[in-house]
Amino acid sequence: MIVLAIDTAGTGCHAALYDPDEDRILGAAGADIGRGHAERLMEFVDAAFDAAGLTFKDIGRIAVAIGPGSFTGIRVGVAAARGLALALGVPAVGVSTLSALAADHRATSPLLIAMDAKRGEVYWQRFAADGTALSAPTIAALEEARTLAAGHDGVIAGSASSLLRDGAQPGSDSVAIATVARLGAGLDPVDHPPKPLYLRGPDAKPQAGFAIKRA
Repeated sequence: MIVLAIDTAGTGCHAALYDPDEDRILGAAGADIGRGHAERLMEFVDAAFDAAGLTFKDIGRIAVAIGPGSFTGIRVGVAAARGLALALGVPAVGVSTLSALAADHRATSPLLIAMDAKRGEVYWQRFAADGTALSAPTIAALEEARTLAAGHDGVIAGSASSLLRDGAQPGSDSVAIATVARLGAGLDPVDHPPKPLYLRGPDAKPQAGFAIKRA
């Protein structure tokens, strides 16, 4: 089973082909583009296929990063994963950015993954040293998150690490596309559907008082 992995949840836009039997990335492409994921994603997917020497017919599963992260980027990646899965008749799974960061930062002690959600808020989740989730993904006000972090006896990783622990170096929310692929290869599609993980409501809200009366 070859896995096509996609990550557009942050400023990066990445795709990779992964063989779980050999635990090997066969081909990958991508860049930190900031914006324009919709315009560039399929270009990187095609480049990953070219590097691997494979075609869409070789794909047995699709894994996609579902956030938290950029609203627009997440939508682009999830829509692409769902569309390709439907067209190819293969399952698609969603991989949370928090769990991927935990996998990238495995240590010998418990992990607190903390992403800077801006606006004085933090996305966070606790993990065991082996990457097993110990809590649900959550968004919290910065002061509340600092209180939670004060009682955490272990590693804090992610872009909000320096906000939660004095003296800590700012971390990164960049996830290795290989990690998205490896995690996605082992997830149950029923329990981990390719559904956006939005921990904050959308900024755009319907305007009140401007509805047009129907005749």
